[in-house]
Amino acid sequence: MSKAKGFQVDQKVVYPSQGVGVIKSIEQKKFKESKVPYYVIYLEVSDMTIMVPVDKALELGIRSIVPRDEALKALELIGQDYEPIPSDWKLRYQMNLDLLKKGSVKDIASIVRSLYHRSKVKELPILERKLYDSALKLLEDEVSFSLRKPKEEVENMIFTRLESR
Repeated sequence: MSKAKGFQVDQKVVYPSQGVGVIKSIEQKKFKESKVPYYVIYLEVSDMTIMVPVDKALELGIRSIVPRDEALKALELIGQDYEPIPSDWKLRYQMNLDLLKKGSVKDIASIVRSLYHRSKVKELPILERKLYDSALKLLEDEVSFSLRKPKEEVENMIFTRLESR
């Protein structure tokens, strides 16, 4: 994981549970008695601009887009066997929410894989469905940026692997 302080203007970053964004600028804002540097990040998926204190970026899990080989490993993971997940949806939801907050591409891929297969057994509760949709969107976004492929192509790659099990 890269150091947050090393981010540059125009760099693409992942903000866990929010999506892929671009650092538009680094601005100084007055906070209490001192000036604090902030990343100004534009998130295309939600058409939203957020400001994150540079010192808090790492704590919030903001990281660089994964390299190509890690994106490919995440896609491989989707097609692999997995441990059965708890049948108690609240426990499952909390486990997956914790993984989403950690925010690694591997964690996100494992959420997509487990909830996709769970949804084939039984319809997901609304909160879990939203979590699955968020994780899928995050995975599509990051992998498409990493592999430099259109999102539609990445979506097809994901579902091809999910269906191969």
